[in-house]
Amino acid sequence: MRQQPEQQAPPVQRLRIRYAKRGRLRFTSHRDFSRAFERAVARARIPVAYSSGFNPHPRISYAGAAPTGAASEAEYVELGLRETVDPAATKAALDEVMPDGLDLLDVVDTATSPKGALADLLTGSEWIIDLPTAPEAAAAAVEAFLGAEEVIVSRMTKKGLREFDARSAVVRLGSAPREGGSRLELLLKHGTPTVRPDDVVTGLERIGGLKVGPEHGGLPLLTRLSQGVFDEASGTIGDPLH
Repeated sequence: MRQQPEQQAPPVQRLRIRYAKRGRLRFTSHRDFSRAFERAVARARIPVAYSSGFNPHPRISYAGAAPTGAASEAEYVELGLRETVDPAATKAALDEVMPDGLDLLDVVDTATSPKGALADLLTGSEWIIDLPTAPEAAAAAVEAFLGAEEVIVSRMTKKGLREFDARSAVVRLGSAPREGGSRLELLLKHGTPTVRPDDVVTGLERIGGLKVGPEHGGLPLLTRLSQGVFDEASGTIGDPLH
């Protein structure tokens, strides 16, 4: 008879962490980050809790990860611990061993943060999209996108190729000139499937005639500025940690 695995005690404390992906580390995939973060937790000697079963794994939960290639100032992870620690000291210890460009911005105890699962608190996000496109062309594409009742795009997901409406997720979208092209400012509300900023770019290409890509001066550069609870009444994004 196979021996039952040892049952682990539940975490005594949970920390929520906000981190940034900057510079060349914008090309870090979610899997790359999770490996780097787990190594950092071990090197910093953080007393992480483990799951029960024959293959225990650290109690680390990720939510709302940005697409590979996108920079971000608002990525989130939750860490379950077997001992109580000081959040500020934990932030300092982890930040010291994380790669440059994966930068910890905030660490809080879940007891002092908004109630609910972390994933349920990430219902909207703000982005900037830098394009090599002339301002007039970008503005025209935005106007066409916003004037459409729906903008159907397709993307390969874990469940195969899916079609969905990118327009319904866009709360705000504007364009402005920048050096060398245009900058789009985008506010998205999250749904199922979650519409990403690259889906909006695809929609701008499809319905607004936007030209992007290596043959048109370069690829869009995506940066997430914030992520949190979307407030329908005010059209703003709340901080999921405070």
